[in-house]
Amino acid sequence: MVCRLPDAEQAGERRTARDARGLPEAPEEAQDAQESEAARRRRRAQFLRELHEAKQLRDRVQPRRARAARMRQQMRMRTFRW
Repeated sequence: MVCRLPDAEQAGERRTARDARGLPEAPEEAQDAQESEAARRRRRAQFLRELHEAKQLRDRVQPRRARAARMRQQMRMRTFRW
């Protein structure tokens, strides 16, 4: 069973759903969203740097596993067809 709302109620419901998602409607909110986007990018870049550093450390302390992983990657690249 489908419950249909009058058009005005549907439009209001869509508007509140948009607000709940956090989409900016005012210019100052847009600026805050850009700042949060920049903060998210900074956090992501920091995470990726730490992840890369952790992988390098793991490769140094487990050379046999790192060598096997390199060999598997080379085999994948040899058998890959363009």
